[in-house]
Amino acid sequence: MQKKPVKKPAKVPVHGPKHSNQVRIIGGAWKRTPLPVLEALGLRPTPDRVRETAFNWISHLRDGEWASAQVLDLFAGSGALGFEAASRGAASVVMADTNTAVVRQLDAIKSKLNAANVQLLRSDALATAQSLAVRGQKFDLIFLDPPYQQDFLARVLPLCSKLLKENGLVYAESGLPLTFEEGEPPEWMQGWEVVRADKAGMVFYHLLQYKG
Repeated sequence: MQKKPVKKPAKVPVHGPKHSNQVRIIGGAWKRTPLPVLEALGLRPTPDRVRETAFNWISHLRDGEWASAQVLDLFAGSGALGFEAASRGAASVVMADTNTAVVRQLDAIKSKLNAANVQLLRSDALATAQSLAVRGQKFDLIFLDPPYQQDFLARVLPLCSKLLKENGLVYAESGLPLTFEEGEPPEWMQGWEVVRADKAGMVFYHLLQYKG
């Protein structure tokens, strides 16, 4: 009697759905410019639709004023968030990433765009945040789009309270909502107010302000 072949279980993707190999800048001087996306571990660029909503929120809260904005992107990745802010006229955008190949590609994009308002750092997000805080640097807007599974938000968000100017904003993406309707929020969320929040697919995205 012939044995039936054993059916193998379906493979579960370890790093989530495969992303597109490019994203586009949505607004500003470099509108529609494509940004290539490397196949780097944990690299998951913010979808165009999410970015459009997030920048509409930010522009509304800043009354459309970008010219004086000091911006920090601690998990730069594809550069979609940082270059979007720079395209809209931010005074300065500091973008940090630990991956050498990613930073090399960001540098190539910076050169192509002649983005004088962008500064690139090959550096760990936590070390960058600590170093900038020690030097007393302050920002109007901080982007946090870390790999979801490594608990980065819980570690880096408390440091951001020391890096924000008055009425500054943090844009944060995560695999879980940062709104805690039942009970106290976790310690790392203490003092933070969720100003805006939404969800697209598996992505939860938020604008936060520190109320201390």
